Amino acid sequence: MRWLRRKRVLLLLFIGFTVLIFINSAWLSLFYPIYYKEEIRQHANNNNLDPFIVAAIIKVETNYKSGAESRKGALGIMQIMPDTAEWVISKAKLPDTTLEDIRNETETNIRIGTWYLGSLSEQFEGNPIAMIAAYNAGPTNVKNWLKSGRWDGRLETAQNIPFGETRHYVQRVSHYYKQYVKIYDEF
Repeated sequence: MRWLRRKRVLLLLFIGFTVLIFINSAWLSLFYPIYYKEEIRQHANNNNLDPFIVAAIIKVETNYKSGAESRKGALGIMQIMPDTAEWVISKAKLPDTTLEDIRNETETNIRIGTWYLGSLSEQFEGNPIAMIAAYNAGPTNVKNWLKSGRWDGRLETAQNIPFGETRHYVQRVSHYYKQYVKIYDEF
């Protein structure tokens, strides 16, 4: 009889924890939504990127608000600088794409932004933290930090990133990335 009671208690505890975990994930997704999932998934896959990293970058850059333009002139949902956009248009052979498209068309902005991230990933041999830093500070700065030994390209040593804005950017993108991975089973 005692054994049966223990078994029921254990079963109820298991069910309770399962429900709690499900509710917790559903609840957290309200605070960490991902918009434009299909566009992010498609273009991340086309450029061999983790879509959760792309989503985290978008979250930090604009919180998924399309059509944005920063004080420095960065365009669209992924905040792409015009010079970078024109370089990507040339390298990716997208002659019909304009800066206006990049500013106002979310899908085009994600396509250009993920192509650029893919290029950065190649430059930094697949190191996602260095790629994220380069997206913010530019690849030349990050290459100089790595070459000089000022920073080793790891999240654990992000406090050594010389630019405070980039240091904070890497930490924020990494935070959102971890939350997305924890909350969403797949992309």
